Amino acid sequence: MIYSRYDESLQPVTPLRRFFSLSPFIIAGSQVTPTYKFLFRLVALAVALVPSCAAQSDPTEEALANPARPTVSTPATLTPVGFLQFETGALGASESPELSWRYGFNEVIKLTVAPRLELIVSDEPFDRYNIGHGSRSENGTAEVFLGVQVVAFRGEGAKPTIAASYYRRVYDDGVPDLDFGSARNSFLLLASADVKGFHYDANALFNEQTDGAHRLQTGQTLSISHPIVGKLALSGEIWHFTQPYLRGHAVGNLWALSYAARKNLVFDTGFNRGLTDTSTRWEAFVGFTYLLPHRLCKGLWMNR
Repeated sequence: MIYSRYDESLQPVTPLRRFFSLSPFIIAGSQVTPTYKFLFRLVALAVALVPSCAAQSDPTEEALANPARPTVSTPATLTPVGFLQFETGALGASESPELSWRYGFNEVIKLTVAPRLELIVSDEPFDRYNIGHGSRSENGTAEVFLGVQVVAFRGEGAKPTIAASYYRRVYDDGVPDLDFGSARNSFLLLASADVKGFHYDANALFNEQTDGAHRLQTGQTLSISHPIVGKLALSGEIWHFTQPYLRGHAVGNLWALSYAARKNLVFDTGFNRGLTDTSTRWEAFVGFTYLLPHRLCKGLWMNR
């Protein structure tokens, strides 16, 4: 079922109904965009396939999650072929060029359909924000992106894996953006490797921004992670984006802790500190990455 705006005149207030009242949708989906209907059907289809296809995969096989969150950098490596991965989180931010504060939820769904090809859906289903200057706080639904990532060279150890990805924005509700804004089209070059116990992900980004006139935005990110003790790991990141409309630069320093509860489940939390006057001053986040333990219909996927 697609949930909808809450009507207090018709139904009693309960915590669960109050939660659904924050949703931008209505029952039966009469105000749901075609893009969201497609996404809901895609997720519902994937969930329905899990029990029917579980018998086709080895129940003792443990898939390994490949988290991209919570860093800005994206790994060049892909998720295991045929396994559906969910990256779910919440983020709060304060003191950004377009707003006073903002918090909301984000979701990234990944499915690798071949050893070198991954399909991606990125979404922010709910945001609450305030632009300051005495304005009222508002709710909204941020952008939806569809993407694809292709591995050009598969490395091992210190030899990096090299990949490229492309994202296209397919929905935008007009929620104010954080410091480096939003792109209609994004192209990324990615590299990942392990060097002397440290893992790094490096990205170069080329974005088309369309806030009025079309502008090219470039960005660079570098994240480095290292196990601390047991299943706990620490990540540090430095990132930079140009701000074409502000004629400035957004720069941030991110730190995060991650805990691998299981091979297919990783929890994370951390913060980001903006380093320039036009950067979001503070961001805090928490979330998890979960890889479904069974391959979806094992016989469908290419193994080469």
